[in-house]
Amino acid sequence: MRQSVASGEYPVMADTQQGIARRIKTSAGESHFLETITDRRFLDMTTTQSNAPVAQPANPVLRVPPADPAAAAAYFGASLAFHADVSDVAAALSAGGDPGFVVLDSRSTESWDQGHIRGAVHLPTALIPEQAGQLLDRSVPVVTYCWGPGCNGATRAALALARLGFQVKEMLGGFEYWAREGFEYETWQGRTVRDADPLTAPAGADDCGC
Repeated sequence: MRQSVASGEYPVMADTQQGIARRIKTSAGESHFLETITDRRFLDMTTTQSNAPVAQPANPVLRVPPADPAAAAAYFGASLAFHADVSDVAAALSAGGDPGFVVLDSRSTESWDQGHIRGAVHLPTALIPEQAGQLLDRSVPVVTYCWGPGCNGATRAALALARLGFQVKEMLGGFEYWAREGFEYETWQGRTVRDADPLTAPAGADDCGC
């Protein structure tokens, strides 16, 4: 509250628990009191808050908190419905008998000749709308692949097939990881296989344990 002071009168303001007031004098000769703090308790509170420890920012992993478990279960469950990995596809194809799906290579003819999964159907993405109905059975799920993780051709092929009514999954890793994990493939010259890359598969073991 502003104090009203008569000319020439300067009452003393005590330093009390209610507040601290200072008297100032303007250039016009008028005297005023400037209340710097109206409640000592406010001073105590702000002093306490300023001394409180500052929360450290979360590390980069937890800066965005993990999803709710139910949301995470729905997300990862959906991911498995949309994707298969190289190792699982290879295991299913080598088990003998009908694997229950067909593998589709969505790359160009030049890419196919350079190397492809044996037994795959060759159907470039651009030709899917025109030829998929002739080459594929809609009752049989399709697993698409392209070059590798740096290529989204298999995703676009899967989208084109799904729009035509096919059940479809995308093979993660593409032809690159098929070859790097040491699985046999064919080129225009015949069958070939590479030593497994130890960054993609365990040396001397058929099962990665994933």
